[in-house]
Amino acid sequence: MHIIFFDTPTLRDNLKPFTLTRPISEIRSGILTMAQKWTHRLSPHNQYSNFTEGYLQKKYPLQASGADHLLFINASVYPEEALQQAITQMEEGQALRQGELLIAVYTSADQLNEIGNQQHDRPYKEAFEALTSMLSHCQNVEYNPPIQQLTQPWHIFLQNAAQIKADYELITKNRQSAKLDDPHTILYGKKEDIFIEEGVSVRASVLNAETGPIYLGKNATVHENAVIKGPFAMLEGSHVNIGSKIREATTLGPHSKLGGEVKNVVIFGNSNKGHEGFLGNAVIGEWCNFGADTNASNLKNNYKPVKVWNYGTRRYEDSGELFCGLMMGDHSKCGINTMFNTGTVVGVSANVFGTGYPEKFIPSFSWGGVGESSIYRIEKALEVAQHVVQRRGLQLSEADTEILEYIYEHRQAEWKK
Repeated sequence: MHIIFFDTPTLRDNLKPFTLTRPISEIRSGILTMAQKWTHRLSPHNQYSNFTEGYLQKKYPLQASGADHLLFINASVYPEEALQQAITQMEEGQALRQGELLIAVYTSADQLNEIGNQQHDRPYKEAFEALTSMLSHCQNVEYNPPIQQLTQPWHIFLQNAAQIKADYELITKNRQSAKLDDPHTILYGKKEDIFIEEGVSVRASVLNAETGPIYLGKNATVHENAVIKGPFAMLEGSHVNIGSKIREATTLGPHSKLGGEVKNVVIFGNSNKGHEGFLGNAVIGEWCNFGADTNASNLKNNYKPVKVWNYGTRRYEDSGELFCGLMMGDHSKCGINTMFNTGTVVGVSANVFGTGYPEKFIPSFSWGGVGESSIYRIEKALEVAQHVVQRRGLQLSEADTEILEYIYEHRQAEWKK
């Protein structure tokens, strides 16, 4: 069996800027990405691919060689035990639905070539309609229990505490934590609520798991005098810097750095917020960097719900949330002492700097700050991106380059209807 995660066009727009550079299945929420959550539950050995936007296919191709059956899963739906059982009980030719929401389809792999042809040379909305039309012959099975679905960027941090707990239970089950041998580190909470992978270094810090589990990934480092409150997860090769104040419901993705004061923040990976400054109720993509003493508001002074830019409607929409901070897409950066207003959305590969508060919506490939924004030329942006990934011992791939070039060429569509 081969799993194919599919994106719906509306949610692809709603979840931008993060889906500008990835399918929904590659969004991190909790410890794992959406795809990893499903594959861990269904079978860690299952291969998966994505039915997604055309310009992302080179990096995220649709391929299922050797598979006899295909399991399509809506990438925006969070897995849980009852839903997992319902999907594993599906028979060939069945579609699991909740009302109008298509959750999963189980079908023969004979259609794979035809399904793959639906992705190419057409707008994604048309490709998705062709896919659903092709699968419309399947027998509908209604799923009635409540489900959790990722439909807006702020849902990533809203669900993060619950997802850290669910992922923690999933990936630590029947496993033994490595020992923490530093005599100057103080632990609070139950022993089973702190899990340490091999190669972790913790020095003279406080790990408080009384309010939720703490997961420290392989070769992660917690530096001196850091205070961490669970639920918290840091993944492989990441650093919590000296004197950091890490409050609950925070995820630090792989090979990232975190410092200052943060609360309820999700960092996908390969990004640095290493200095002082506050960041709360925020989502940060990959390859981002924060200048020293950057601060981002997460609460309006009038205590009213925060409005956030929506890429689908091309306008600010009411999030319904009192606490909602920064949403920053991949490869974006900000200079020292940058101040972000409540609910600011930054696109891909933007370079934000200058005094005062920039606009609450900063399109991709913007250069500058308050009233002085210009276009960040693609050749310069790619040059910087290459330098950044080389610092991690990697190379900017041809597929990544083409994705950034596509976003650059279509950047006006982020604010013009």
